[in-house]
Amino acid sequence: MSMTSRQAAIERFENAGQGHVFAWFDELDAEGQNALLAQADSIDLNEIHGLVDTLVKGSGAEKLDFSALQPSPYESAPGNGGDPASWEAAKVAGEAALKAGRVAAFCVAGGQGTRLGYDGPKGTYPVTPVNGFTLFQVFAEKILAAKKKYQVSIPWFIMTSKINHQATIEFFEENDYLGLSRDEVIFFSQGLMPAVDYDGKIILSERGEIAMTPDGHGGSLRALYRSGATATMASRGIDIISYFQVDNPLVRCIDPEFIGFHVLRESEMSSKMVKKAYASEKVGLFCELNGQGCVVEYSDMPQQLNDQVDAEGNLRFEAGSIAIHILDRAFVERLGAGAADAKMPFHRADKKIPFIGTEGTLAKPERPNGVKFEMFVFDALPFAKNPVVIETLREDDFSPVKNAEGLDSPKTSREDQMRQFVRWMVSAGLEVPCDESGLPDFEIEVSPQFATDAESFAESWDALPSKPSIQEGLYLQ
Repeated sequence: MSMTSRQAAIERFENAGQGHVFAWFDELDAEGQNALLAQADSIDLNEIHGLVDTLVKGSGAEKLDFSALQPSPYESAPGNGGDPASWEAAKVAGEAALKAGRVAAFCVAGGQGTRLGYDGPKGTYPVTPVNGFTLFQVFAEKILAAKKKYQVSIPWFIMTSKINHQATIEFFEENDYLGLSRDEVIFFSQGLMPAVDYDGKIILSERGEIAMTPDGHGGSLRALYRSGATATMASRGIDIISYFQVDNPLVRCIDPEFIGFHVLRESEMSSKMVKKAYASEKVGLFCELNGQGCVVEYSDMPQQLNDQVDAEGNLRFEAGSIAIHILDRAFVERLGAGAADAKMPFHRADKKIPFIGTEGTLAKPERPNGVKFEMFVFDALPFAKNPVVIETLREDDFSPVKNAEGLDSPKTSREDQMRQFVRWMVSAGLEVPCDESGLPDFEIEVSPQFATDAESFAESWDALPSKPSIQEGLYLQ
């Protein structure tokens, strides 16, 4: 960068009242100066100024009028009163879209396994009950199974983060892309936003480094567009994006029925829901406000609405969000470009952020001292035309690995995987010793390439020339 360009960059920050970012610029070596300038160049100061005015110094985001809030309508699962004919029509339409090569998988995988006591990208964490295959391996095998069934390439877009991008790529290279071809796996990094203090000043984490933080899972939609991923999709004839997060090994990441509802309803954004297990379960809720779909975070939902029941005694607001969506590519492009009619909001998160003080030394605060800005993917819903919400069964689609122990832990997820395998086996007429919850008496595992549901399990089992015993360590692949 020329001296003129450097000076222009510094003046841009000074004019915005953020000149302190370059307070130690002259002390940095050439590499450090270039790195700081590159960070500074990535920051939209007008955007930061607006966020400081509204979320830091102002009254914050506009509050929902809960008096007008209504439960979101949804398509009930066939076993819960849904119309079997509608689900069959959706399956046919979804399979047609898959065979036409219109679908890509998209995994949000920017996290580390820190909360699990694991040092590495979360997607490389072992989760299956017998072989200890990783989350990435599970998803790759589900994509491979769909590729084989529909005889089509299904590209897999993976959003990493600054902290795990290289390690994620190295994992795939070392494992031969988990059976997929190299050109079917596309990596790109999550967007970053500068953290600010309570005066709206951008925080430095080092003398030559701005405290940049991920812009939330909602930022994945901007990243798809800004990275060129949506352009790659367009060049391959893809207009349907299957969105899921990396921590859920049960997710049906290629689900023809879900895709079909999205296609038949001409939806720009479709979502899966599960019924809340209990009133105070900490999940966002699908709702409608003034005719628009939205998700209300559990922490924002008034307790009286959380507890409200209908005439049959069922929770009135029951449609829990589990971060599984289908997105129209053109819709993502509109959001990513920041179109006036599709501008997703940021949210404020107060955090303890290490910072360089006026003396140039690093300070580690004991209480929140600043704000990070993040977006939530479900905030795209109000901008979407014809949004669709369909019901899925928790036991078939949702058992995330979030905590080292207790709820949503590796143990509970492994057990839920095995309960699913048992249901498939019993549906095929097999006898499996298990407890009253459906957990088998010993560890078993079924590869997604053998089966992804009860129907495909029965087909694969019937095709086996000799049937293995149902016993400890059984692995069907």
